[in-house]
Amino acid sequence: MIVLNLLCDHGHRFEGWFASGEAFRNQSQSRLVHCPQCQTSAVTQLPSAPHVKRGATEVVYTEKPSTAVSVPGVAQMHRVLMTLARQAENVGERFPEEARRIHYDEVPARNIRGVATADETRDLLEEGIVVLPAPVLSEDEIH
Repeated sequence: MIVLNLLCDHGHRFEGWFASGEAFRNQSQSRLVHCPQCQTSAVTQLPSAPHVKRGATEVVYTEKPSTAVSVPGVAQMHRVLMTLARQAENVGERFPEEARRIHYDEVPARNIRGVATADETRDLLEEGIVVLPAPVLSEDEIH
């Protein structure tokens, strides 16, 4: 497994984990690698800092890996979540049931939000029901 530093054509930097450099090239040529911010598949590999393995478990990096999320990125994500929350009906703990009813055309399609356990979320995904786990926002934040 290798970790590559990637850059999309819109200037967004992110990491990608691949089985090998060849696996990245194959996935990239097949347009399977997408920027997590803008979803473009125009992605290139950036030079990575080499690391030297010293012993069984010690890895010494020649450059500090960049894993921090920028403050503007966090603020932008918060705005997106707020917009999605405002545009969705809060069905609370009935979320799994309502998602199934919408998926199976038992009720008209609409945007919903609510809560579900990890097991309920996994079950929905296994049924082919697309859900997006997101942080729970308070009603005061949404309105």
